[in-house]
Amino acid sequence: MLTLKAAGLLDVDGGEIVRPGVLRIEGDRIIGVGPDQQGPEGEILDLGDQILLPGLMDMEVNLLMGGRGERPGLSQVQDDPPTRVLRAVGNARRTLRAGFTTVRNLGLFVKTGGYLLDVALGKAIDAGWIDGPRIVPAGHAITPTGGHLDPTMFAAFAPHALELTVEEGIANGVDEIRKAVRYQIKHGAQLIKVCCSGGVMSLTGPPGAQHYSDDELRAIVDEAHRRGLRVAAHTHGADAVKHAVAAGIDCIEHGFLVDDEAIATMVEHGTFLVSTRRLAEAMDVSHAPPELQAKAAEMFPMSRTSILAAFNAGVKIAVGSDAPAIPHGKNADELVTLVEWGLPPLAVLRAATVTAAELINANDLGRLTEGMLADVIAVPGNPLDDITVTRDVGFVMKGGKVFVNAAANSAANQN
Repeated sequence: MLTLKAAGLLDVDGGEIVRPGVLRIEGDRIIGVGPDQQGPEGEILDLGDQILLPGLMDMEVNLLMGGRGERPGLSQVQDDPPTRVLRAVGNARRTLRAGFTTVRNLGLFVKTGGYLLDVALGKAIDAGWIDGPRIVPAGHAITPTGGHLDPTMFAAFAPHALELTVEEGIANGVDEIRKAVRYQIKHGAQLIKVCCSGGVMSLTGPPGAQHYSDDELRAIVDEAHRRGLRVAAHTHGADAVKHAVAAGIDCIEHGFLVDDEAIATMVEHGTFLVSTRRLAEAMDVSHAPPELQAKAAEMFPMSRTSILAAFNAGVKIAVGSDAPAIPHGKNADELVTLVEWGLPPLAVLRAATVTAAELINANDLGRLTEGMLADVIAVPGNPLDDITVTRDVGFVMKGGKVFVNAAANSAANQN
């Protein structure tokens, strides 16, 4: 039995800080909330003036890319699968220590021999071998030949260089697509990611152009939904978004170029939008080819107005950073950017907790209430007044286990 005491805790449903903040935890669950839950038995952790929040969630990361020592553009051909997993260990640890206790890992675009490395990483974390967030893995993103996330779209590789297989996500036509989805599911994917349009960093074609035909999109959705998995779609262009939503896609990643009609379609169908707006300010494209810099100059400013329009229309927005487009461990910068761009702090906190939990069908995450998994973080102030406190997480608990306690570490160092 453990009692957490703090100055307050965030009630994400009520939209207020409840004072004082007291949680009673047994095993991996919250069993009581409020000062009347304090009891004499068990350990008490007093976190002083800090404010308790539910563990934050990032709905778009790639832990197997980025991080220290990576050489952009070369890692695709230099990192073998073991190297990539070892790289991910540090990224996972940084993400958890930043207060993000659950993430969706959305697809590789490297040669892996068909191995779903994010599935393996998640298993290692769940087994307690390494520290990291709870992972909802997508395995390999599914894309057509020459589509976004086909590695040959990111560098001018010669024909037959770094070719990927259907098992690694390159699929053309309905039959190959069904096989690709089934392969991901067989080997542990918990959602399916598909590339429905181009992107800023793909070398050819407009970023908003639709990549898969409507029949192909429907095949992806049919295979995933029959097995109980949701489908996330990398999609920028308004027309591509409308076709993706009509096909039954559950979640749009990015959506920088959505217009009012696409937004209305998303609201009508209850389609989620994962934000990824921080990269529009923080992603360094100065060394990218001129055509990619031109795409960024066009798309990044539009991302500001489109996220506000989507929020104001009632689209269900979930926080995603697209790390390593921004550095792993800096995931909270996404929350700060959304508030700076005009979204209310409470809405952004809900996007990183209860809406994210809804997106991954996790009804025991995202709230500090009785019966929920004990994913708890602490920050040094009221995030409803100052969202930047989410950058300064001093306490992290995931599933009832403490991974960060800065106050205790400081006291130990003084003794």
